[in-house]
Amino acid sequence: MRHLFLDANCLFTAAHNPAGKASLIIRLGGEGHWLLSTSDYAIEEARRNLARKVPDCLAAFTEQQSGLRIVAGTGAGANPLALPEKDAPIFEAARRADASHLLTGDIQHFGHWMNRADQTGGILIQTVADFLASL
Repeated sequence: MRHLFLDANCLFTAAHNPAGKASLIIRLGGEGHWLLSTSDYAIEEARRNLARKVPDCLAAFTEQQSGLRIVAGTGAGANPLALPEKDAPIFEAARRADASHLLTGDIQHFGHWMNRADQTGGILIQTVADFLASL
């Protein structure tokens, strides 16, 4: 079974746009189509951004977390992809969660590594749209 790790961008987008693709990923995960994980680090980043930009979406954000396995800690492990300091904990948490996929909208920092599981320790990094298109 696929095991999807959602970064803060995906969590933010799902809470902000309940009819969007990121929300669909969470809904289908809740229906058992795949396992869903994130980290407390990603949750906190998404919560901060929602509180600042669209605070009326915080209730939906809290509700969506019920179907997610939450990986504790920010991870001080190795940074094999040479990611920026703020993104390295996301990749490390996806590794610790044994995720098959890391879904992110951060093309600037993760773009070089997208769809290159052979170079990312077996984790397929994709956008939500790319993941859905691959089904």
